[in-house]
Amino acid sequence: MFEFLKGFSPFQLALIGGCFAWGGTSLGAAVVFLFRKIDRNILNGLLGFSAGVMIAAAIWSLIIPAIDLSKEMRMISWVPPAIGIMTGMVVLFIIDKILPHLHRGLPQSKSEGLKTAWQKNMLLFSAITLHNIPEGLVIGVAFGSLNYASAHLTITTAAALALGIAMQDFPEGIAASVPLRGGGWSKWKCFFYGQLSGMVEPIGAVIGYWFVTVSRQILPFALSFAAGAMLFVVIEELIPESQQEGNTDISTIFTIVGFVVMMILDVALS
Repeated sequence: MFEFLKGFSPFQLALIGGCFAWGGTSLGAAVVFLFRKIDRNILNGLLGFSAGVMIAAAIWSLIIPAIDLSKEMRMISWVPPAIGIMTGMVVLFIIDKILPHLHRGLPQSKSEGLKTAWQKNMLLFSAITLHNIPEGLVIGVAFGSLNYASAHLTITTAAALALGIAMQDFPEGIAASVPLRGGGWSKWKCFFYGQLSGMVEPIGAVIGYWFVTVSRQILPFALSFAAGAMLFVVIEELIPESQQEGNTDISTIFTIVGFVVMMILDVALS
């Protein structure tokens, strides 16, 4: 299915994958041209879908390959994944405490991170940008691992991962742009900032690629680091946001649907 990608180097693929995910965010942000407001249940379901995709990607595309690599390298199989996951969590926790942002649906007084004079719209934009940081890293790590023949990841697997992330970036683009429209911004300004939140993904992909190519020995740590960062975003940001206003059934169902879709993509295309 992804045979045409074999003509590109792993670095080029990482950059393409990051831009593709950015495109998913941009496509979602373009919804602001059609709707001024999205029904809360629909948005909650879409965010739940995103959470499910990220959880499945963390397990099948990152943690399991990290465990297999650890065994091959004659390490204790669970040590590198455990260290990597916890490190990814700690790094995102620190960013979460520093970067000013506001969760959707909350008053500005509930903003997190360092105190700032930013208006509510900018704080909402910052929150979506925070979501996208680990996604770019994941893409870079996945394609960077192609430099190693025994990395348990193929072009098809890495491309399926990038496709899954781009799919779940679509609702995140909606969540970035539509609330800004409700805050009084013009359609074009909302779209610009909505797609801008995805710009960190190709940047993160380059960083993730560089990180994983430093040494083969670091690969299982890098894969699980990306997984830990993704899981932090899911648990800290996406799931709580998808279950606002008390209607948890829709977001729960779509979280599982997203998980299954990403699992199928990874397993069927690997």
